[in-house]
Amino acid sequence: MGMTETKPLTLAELKPGESAVVASVGGTDALHRRLLDMGLTPGVKVLLQKTAPMGDPLEIHLRGYALTLRVEDAKKIELRQKDVPEKGDERA
Repeated sequence: MGMTETKPLTLAELKPGESAVVASVGGTDALHRRLLDMGLTPGVKVLLQKTAPMGDPLEIHLRGYALTLRVEDAKKIELRQKDVPEKGDERA
Protein backbone atom coordinates (compact mmCIF):
# COMPACT_ATOMS: atom_id res chain seq x y z
CA MET A 1 0.00 0.00 0.00
CA GLY A 2 1.51 3.30 -1.09
CA MET A 3 1.02 6.48 0.86
CA THR A 4 1.51 8.78 -2.12
CA GLU A 5 -1.89 10.47 -1.90
CA THR A 6 -1.40 14.14 -1.12
CA LYS A 7 -3.71 16.17 1.08
CA PRO A 8 -5.40 19.03 -0.80
CA LEU A 9 -4.08 22.53 -0.12
CA THR A 10 -6.45 24.71 1.89
CA LEU A 11 -6.81 28.48 2.09
CA ALA A 12 -5.45 28.35 5.65
CA GLU A 13 -2.13 26.99 4.32
CA LEU A 14 -1.33 29.89 1.97
CA LYS A 15 1.36 32.33 2.99
CA PRO A 16 0.97 36.11 2.64
CA GLY A 17 1.43 37.13 -1.01
CA GLU A 18 0.46 33.71 -2.38
CA SER A 19 -2.63 33.16 -4.49
CA ALA A 20 -4.55 30.16 -5.75
CA VAL A 21 -7.85 29.15 -7.30
CA VAL A 22 -10.70 27.78 -5.17
CA ALA A 23 -11.36 24.11 -5.99
CA SER A 24 -14.14 23.37 -3.49
CA VAL A 25 -15.92 24.87 -0.51
CA GLY A 26 -16.82 22.65 2.45
CA GLY A 27 -18.30 23.23 5.86
CA THR A 28 -21.67 22.70 7.45
CA ASP A 29 -24.76 23.78 5.53
CA ALA A 30 -24.86 27.25 7.14
CA LEU A 31 -21.10 27.84 6.85
CA HIS A 32 -21.02 26.47 3.30
CA ARG A 33 -23.82 28.85 2.24
CA ARG A 34 -22.16 31.83 3.98
CA LEU A 35 -18.80 31.19 2.27
CA LEU A 36 -20.50 30.92 -1.12
CA ASP A 37 -22.50 34.10 -0.46
CA MET A 38 -19.25 35.94 0.29
CA GLY A 39 -17.97 35.05 -3.19
CA LEU A 40 -15.80 32.05 -2.32
CA THR A 41 -16.96 29.85 -5.17
CA PRO A 42 -15.06 27.22 -7.15
CA GLY A 43 -12.93 28.81 -9.87
CA VAL A 44 -12.38 32.19 -8.18
CA LYS A 45 -8.79 33.35 -7.62
CA VAL A 46 -7.90 34.35 -4.06
CA LEU A 47 -4.85 36.16 -2.70
CA LEU A 48 -3.80 35.88 0.94
CA GLN A 49 -2.94 39.49 1.71
CA LYS A 50 -1.95 39.19 5.37
CA THR A 51 -2.53 37.41 8.65
CA ALA A 52 -3.17 38.90 12.08
CA PRO A 53 -0.19 38.98 14.47
CA MET A 54 -1.31 35.78 16.22
CA GLY A 55 -2.12 34.10 12.87
CA ASP A 56 -5.91 34.37 13.05
CA PRO A 57 -7.84 35.83 11.21
CA LEU A 58 -6.64 35.92 7.60
CA GLU A 59 -7.23 38.78 5.15
CA ILE A 60 -7.84 37.57 1.62
CA HIS A 61 -8.58 39.49 -1.56
CA LEU A 62 -11.01 38.18 -4.16
CA ARG A 63 -13.36 39.67 -6.74
CA GLY A 64 -12.01 43.17 -6.06
CA TYR A 65 -12.62 43.29 -2.31
CA ALA A 66 -10.98 42.26 0.97
CA LEU A 67 -12.48 39.54 3.16
CA THR A 68 -11.41 38.49 6.65
CA LEU A 69 -11.85 34.83 7.60
CA ARG A 70 -11.10 32.76 10.66
CA VAL A 71 -8.44 30.10 10.11
CA GLU A 72 -10.95 27.39 11.08
CA ASP A 73 -13.25 28.51 8.23
CA ALA A 74 -10.33 28.87 5.79
CA LYS A 75 -9.45 25.21 6.40
CA LYS A 76 -12.76 24.25 4.76
CA ILE A 77 -11.76 25.85 1.42
CA GLU A 78 -9.68 23.60 -0.83
CA LEU A 79 -7.46 25.17 -3.49
CA ARG A 80 -5.75 24.26 -6.74
CA GLN A 81 -3.21 26.05 -8.94
CA LYS A 82 -1.15 27.78 -6.29
CA ASP A 83 0.53 30.74 -7.98
CA VAL A 84 3.97 32.12 -7.27
CA PRO A 85 3.59 35.83 -6.40
CA GLU A 86 4.68 38.15 -9.17
CA LYS A 87 6.52 41.31 -8.20
CA GLY A 88 4.08 44.22 -8.30
CA ASP A 89 1.06 42.00 -9.03
CA GLU A 90 -1.54 42.81 -6.37
CA ARG A 91 -4.57 41.55 -8.31
CA ALA A 92 -6.67 38.63 -7.15
